[in-house]
Amino acid sequence: MYHDLDINSVFEALKTSEAGLSSEEAEKRLLEYGRNELKEEGKISPLKLFLSQFKSLLILILIAAALVSAGLGELVDSIVIMFTVFLAGILGFVQEYRAEKAIELLKSLSSPEALVIRAGIEKEIPSGELVPGDLLLLEAGDRIPADGRLIEAINLRADESALTGESMPVEKNTGILPQETEAADRLNLVYSGTVVSYGRGRAVVTATGMQSSFGTLAGLLGKIEREKTPLQASLDQFGRIIGAATLVVVGFVVGLGILRGFTFFDMFLWGVALAVAAIPEALPAVVTVGLGLGVRRMVKRNALVRRLPSVETLGATNVICSDKTGTLTQNKMTVEQIYVDGELLEVKGEGYIPEGIFLKNPEQQPISPNEPSLRQLLITGALCNDAKLIPEKEGNWNIRGDPTEAALVVAAAKGGFQKRELEASFQRVGEIPFSSERKRMTTLNLLPEGIVAHSKGAPEEILASCTKILLNGSPKPLTAALKEEILASVRAMAGQTLRVMAFSYRPLESEKNEGIASLKTSDARADIGDLEAKKAEEDMIFLGLMGMRDPPRKEVLKAIQTCKEAGIRPVMITGDHKTTALAVAEELKIFKEGDLVLTGKELEDMKASEFEAVVERVSVYARVYPTSKLRVVEALKKKGYIVAMTGDGVNDAPALKAADMGIAMGITGTDVSKEASSMILTDDNFASIVAAVEEGRNIFKNIRNFIVYGLTCHIGEVLIVLAAVLYWQLLPLIAVQILWINLITDGLPPMALSVEPPDRGLMRQKPRNVKEGLITRREISAGLAIGGLIAVQALLVLVWALENGFSQAKLQTLIFTLVVLSEMFNAFNWRSDRYSIFALGLFSNKPLLYAVGTTLLLQLLVIYVPLLQTAFRTVPLSLSDWGVILPLAFSTFIAVELVKFIEIRRYK
Repeated sequence: MYHDLDINSVFEALKTSEAGLSSEEAEKRLLEYGRNELKEEGKISPLKLFLSQFKSLLILILIAAALVSAGLGELVDSIVIMFTVFLAGILGFVQEYRAEKAIELLKSLSSPEALVIRAGIEKEIPSGELVPGDLLLLEAGDRIPADGRLIEAINLRADESALTGESMPVEKNTGILPQETEAADRLNLVYSGTVVSYGRGRAVVTATGMQSSFGTLAGLLGKIEREKTPLQASLDQFGRIIGAATLVVVGFVVGLGILRGFTFFDMFLWGVALAVAAIPEALPAVVTVGLGLGVRRMVKRNALVRRLPSVETLGATNVICSDKTGTLTQNKMTVEQIYVDGELLEVKGEGYIPEGIFLKNPEQQPISPNEPSLRQLLITGALCNDAKLIPEKEGNWNIRGDPTEAALVVAAAKGGFQKRELEASFQRVGEIPFSSERKRMTTLNLLPEGIVAHSKGAPEEILASCTKILLNGSPKPLTAALKEEILASVRAMAGQTLRVMAFSYRPLESEKNEGIASLKTSDARADIGDLEAKKAEEDMIFLGLMGMRDPPRKEVLKAIQTCKEAGIRPVMITGDHKTTALAVAEELKIFKEGDLVLTGKELEDMKASEFEAVVERVSVYARVYPTSKLRVVEALKKKGYIVAMTGDGVNDAPALKAADMGIAMGITGTDVSKEASSMILTDDNFASIVAAVEEGRNIFKNIRNFIVYGLTCHIGEVLIVLAAVLYWQLLPLIAVQILWINLITDGLPPMALSVEPPDRGLMRQKPRNVKEGLITRREISAGLAIGGLIAVQALLVLVWALENGFSQAKLQTLIFTLVVLSEMFNAFNWRSDRYSIFALGLFSNKPLLYAVGTTLLLQLLVIYVPLLQTAFRTVPLSLSDWGVILPLAFSTFIAVELVKFIEIRRYK
């Protein structure tokens, strides 16, 4: 990786020099190494995306049923079945296609141009044309377009959070490092996809495209196969059960009928009718619509779902592995504590918004930022600074430059001191840049009384240069006791995982700064070291300390509490150091007594069996490597957990793809992480995941409820046909009537049920066990009981019709209408499997009222419109007929309400 080679050896290994490559050599290498681009995972064409909607076993069974019906001449049946299958496919295709288009809009821009030296001349080239051996020039704000070995680093810092997860910019240098140095600590290398946050430098390009660190991680994605979501697996299992049950029942009826003297052809026709009754033709379409409606609701809660079946996966999730920076925290360095005038102050405010107050500890009394010592401290923090605070739309603010420096600018702005105004009044005429050796930075600013040096840096370095301290606006001798008090405050702040910075200033004597004042600003910056560099940082006046950190998001603590109540274990995975990660985890209640913290190094040193033995106890992973995240996800899945993984960087992409639910960040996320994910958070907020979990649980609850609702109908139909064929040797419903029942009862009402809001206490229930399948014994029992009740109602009507000598057409019309009515009353039962409709609100689900009303209107048209009477072989019903079937149908609603009442009383 070149980190263990000196600069000359790097030039020799890459066959280049400080003059860079010639144009001819660069063209040869471009042919040899290829363009500096990531190969995108093969995108699925719209046609393939559409055809992929027809892969489930249930869909294949329906297609087979349609073909058999067509073969028997039942074209109406065949057309209706194929229509429902096609409708399901169209709905699924539209939703997933729209999601992919939305992701293209979310994609971040890659680095379009690169500044290089070729043949000794600086020139801009498209970043795609970079090759190994190119000499790359880097400046603050640049997105680094390729991996490289630094040959010059002037105060260079890089934000590598997209690759490593490390939240703070990394200081870079050109030194030679030991061969065994860990990847995260190779400070003489820069990586593709990371950003220069401060300083400038030069680097020799060592790897491009898929050979870069960025590309290597992206390449891992192609080796990871997506598994079926729990819902897809459950639907396939349900399809197998339905298929097997249908074959068994049909075979039994056909065989028994032949033994009873019926012809084979007649029994085969009845068998097909029975199969049509058993198979839920509309289920795929209704499930797809239910998922699609859930997706629309999730978009309003800042979650964009890429894969439709993934919506429900969140509902089954029992572990959420979350990145720290930006997801659990704000990704905004913020000054929280100030030590000045021998007192500790708290700084209140939110993020980069330049509004806040200063409070004395522990009294929490407001203090004016114009207090002399505090005022000077805030002004020094803003002047000795290269960051900028930038206003954006809708009252939002952003920064340009180093996040630590930006925190100081925001702190000053909270006190009413705007950096732009300060710099206009107190022009910078010189500076001594920060370096890792000096651990401090000093600027020289022109004030009315002369030039003043402002310094910031590591507390021990600043203290060592100070002989006085500003107390209540007056310089006093800095005694040993005061120094110890200051160092104690430093330790106390650091113990709270605050990053502590010290500040000092010194008015320079007029005779010693005349030379500086006479220089132009650019000259002063260049020549300050020769003039008064050492003098400016001697005999300084200590001002105070500022402690800062990237604070947790306010809403996350409540979201994590909700997770725990819902039986979901949050796990933090970060590139930050162990102490920082642990402090945030404890504050957010992610880490509790008895939990473990593992670093990436400790994890890499563990055998697979050792890690699997402790993975369920680890709640914090710190300083992790990209492969570590993937290993964590795989170990948890091996233990049977349904794992959601959040991330924004390239380092997260393999784990995002391997997780049951990969959740990428829409704002800070890289293209690679978005492509690998199943869902994208448009606000990068952990709390939005919890909202999405609730939505996922509710979606599954609604899907399960309308499946059981449909199951009662199909079981009722099978039992009616079975009993009538075997005992009375007649067909109570013809195939087209069965299809109509299935279409209207499995159509509008289930779609209305899919918009039912969450039950009370949904997020206090444990995640569902995916091994249970789509329906459990409880649901099967309910389906059999209610289906049996509908069958009993129909058989009572059949007996009544036979006793009164009704025609077969009227008998079939009565049973046909009874089943539809009974199912409409049953639809209200399945708004919730736990609570009474009166507890939910009788008219609170208006779409269901419209769906039931529409269905009943359609049924009336089928009974009373002559043209439809011919198609469905129905006859008009009299008021007395309605007087018989309506009370019977209503008993379905009464029976289920009674069972719910008994269950609630027993539970209480």
